Amino acid sequence: MAVMTATKGKILWVDDEIELLRPHILLLSEKGYSVETATNGEDAIDMVKDRAFDLVFLDEMMAGMGGLKTLSAINNLRPEVPVVMVTKNEDEGLMEDAIGVKISDYLTKPVNPSQVLLACKKFLERKKITGAAVSRDYIKEFNEISLALQGPLNASDWTGIAARLVDWSIEMDSHPELGLTQTLIDQIRECNVEFSKFIERNYRNWLEQKNRPTLSVDVIERYLIPELTPDKSVFFFVIDCLRLDQWMLMETVLREYYSISREYYYSILPTATPYSRNAIFSGAFPDEIEVRFPDIWAQMEDDDNSLNRHEHQFMDNLLERRKIQLKPDSKYVKILDAEFGRSIENNILSYTKNRLTAIVVNFVDMLAHGRSDSDLLKEIAPDEAAYRSLTASWFRHSALFGMLKTLSRQKNVTIILTTDHGSIRSLRGVKVIGDREASTNLRYKYGRNLKCDDRHAILVKNPKDFRLPKRSSTINYLIAKEDYYFVYPTDYHKYVNQYRDSFQHGGISMEEMILPVVKLEPK
Repeated sequence: MAVMTATKGKILWVDDEIELLRPHILLLSEKGYSVETATNGEDAIDMVKDRAFDLVFLDEMMAGMGGLKTLSAINNLRPEVPVVMVTKNEDEGLMEDAIGVKISDYLTKPVNPSQVLLACKKFLERKKITGAAVSRDYIKEFNEISLALQGPLNASDWTGIAARLVDWSIEMDSHPELGLTQTLIDQIRECNVEFSKFIERNYRNWLEQKNRPTLSVDVIERYLIPELTPDKSVFFFVIDCLRLDQWMLMETVLREYYSISREYYYSILPTATPYSRNAIFSGAFPDEIEVRFPDIWAQMEDDDNSLNRHEHQFMDNLLERRKIQLKPDSKYVKILDAEFGRSIENNILSYTKNRLTAIVVNFVDMLAHGRSDSDLLKEIAPDEAAYRSLTASWFRHSALFGMLKTLSRQKNVTIILTTDHGSIRSLRGVKVIGDREASTNLRYKYGRNLKCDDRHAILVKNPKDFRLPKRSSTINYLIAKEDYYFVYPTDYHKYVNQYRDSFQHGGISMEEMILPVVKLEPK
């Protein structure tokens, strides 16, 4: 009985002078590839119809059916099979014609063995070779990060670790077959344990330091105001609830249009829109807003829906405090639905007449909240890789991308883009005790007599310590660590199951706190 031997791939080589290529074919056979041959296009098409090939080398100049016509027929029969055109002709027009009919690669005769072997490895072994390199590099990175966690780390070290973990998360999305995804997930969880300890030790001191890491309150001061020169139109985009990994995928799409400078900042706590985004636009901590705008704060206290209605006023007040006068006045737009987004996209050039336009985009936040309540969205985005992919798909078809593409053609435009907070996939419920008036948020709470295991949350007994609004003399705050979420004892198991595996924000994690702030300059 014949023993079947596995090959690295099945190759069809089509050339009317095939005998001259025997040394190449022999070399490929010795390297573990299975090679069949044809001397004309008609035979090649019949062979492709009858059996599966992994790669085709195709001569461009053949008697009878030419290479381009044969290529078109092979593409129609087996569009998934890569075809490498081999020709003596170096005419640029021919190359363009070949590319137009979906050629995979192009070799010019006389080909040498290394060129042929490289093409085979590129199309038949890339996944295997790349996977081996990814595995090797990640194991090295894993060990480096694990070692770093044992030593002292500063805020810059943590942004570096977060960015490296995001890079690896995106890399692993392309290599699920390596079996390293769970190892990476476990390492991210381990990092969040240490990151929460780091924040617990340092955050309170940051609030009073001049040389602190950039926080929400510093974003406009450090990144936006220096761009407000008379010769430029500046756009300030704030994408609600955008994580660093989601931004990284969006950034790859935008590199075609912009030169991109990316830095990082830390969201204030709680990492929730009423605190973090108001802090961005006002350049002030929540307790300062409470004092500086008492009427607005009282309105915000009475009506949760008004928590972010005053961002334009806050921004103008910050510019006024910095003695910056803009003519015409700044503009502010908040996009809450697709139809309104398209109308802004269609008119975005009219905003280039302004010195400063702030645009808040709410879709990603709506996606995070919607996934918590929708079985359909959970099915579409069952894990973080799918959640990243879903966000990237939205962005490619969004009004936001349309605006950015249009603005990329305007040379006097500079864009500062950021987010107010991220979100974390909440997987572990923890019991919390509080009175009936306590807030209902899952990752942070304020109220009276709040209690929770201090391994899973920070209790802020005095709101002033965290620059939070006092609200009343008996109010304290509770902020969740890592991927925990709060559940009251009543119907505990029901709500643990209901909210498990939802994307939430408000607490302490790298995903919620370490955020991109980028400058986009048209190429």
